[in-house]
Amino acid sequence: MTKSFFRLLTELSSRKSISKLTGAFAKSRASRALIPRFAKIYGIRLEDAEKQLSEYASLNDFFTRRLKPGLRPVDASPRALVSPVDAKITGIGTIADGLILNVKGQDYTVEELLNFSPRMVNYKNGFYFVLYLSPTDYHRIHSPIDGTIIEKEHIPGKVYPVNEFGLRHMRRVLSRNERLITYMQHESGELAVVKVGAMNVSSIQYASPLASHPVRGDDLAYFEFGSTVVLLLESDTFVSRSDLEVGSTVKMGEKLGTLV
Repeated sequence: MTKSFFRLLTELSSRKSISKLTGAFAKSRASRALIPRFAKIYGIRLEDAEKQLSEYASLNDFFTRRLKPGLRPVDASPRALVSPVDAKITGIGTIADGLILNVKGQDYTVEELLNFSPRMVNYKNGFYFVLYLSPTDYHRIHSPIDGTIIEKEHIPGKVYPVNEFGLRHMRRVLSRNERLITYMQHESGELAVVKVGAMNVSSIQYASPLASHPVRGDDLAYFEFGSTVVLLLESDTFVSRSDLEVGSTVKMGEKLGTLV
């Protein structure tokens, strides 16, 4: 009963119009007063932020903050794939004939996640990571490889929560929410960086300027409030670190595995 009630509330509040209203407030100067309390509630390390708290023009400005240089060293191992974000791993594994299995009890298909792009065939038997960013985390997204951006796609959708409740109890949120997909070519093949919007995320923005040939750690995009990144690796191109599993936490620039 309780679960159904919360699901109904979430359905009613996951309209893009409502998300835009909350996003507009977060970008307003009036929201500056909430920054100290927001930082305290979520235990955000203020000493890591690029600027002083008083220098942020709005809550959104603080949320999309950059970090001080050097705080996220990027792994320089040959052919390393690095995490594009600070996150908890909520899904990891091989893709079996186009199926992404058991992400918090739900299965997804590559075709629905990629909006039936012709490129979906490249990932039919590949590898995936689901990387969840909580409000505490640093929310800029960086390039996981040295490569070339070959295609970008924006897919409109809902803004359901992508936290534990949303992934487990809402129906297939990763493929129903708004998504911004970046396809990148590297020396072993290609990968897809799928940025998934969430409740109260007014938008997902590309970095400006956006390099067409980014190297590992370059700015790629950022979330305006928390969300999830799904990394898809092409079939037979990647070997994951053996110690990573659901529940592991990773930092941006940390090695996830090796391109082969």
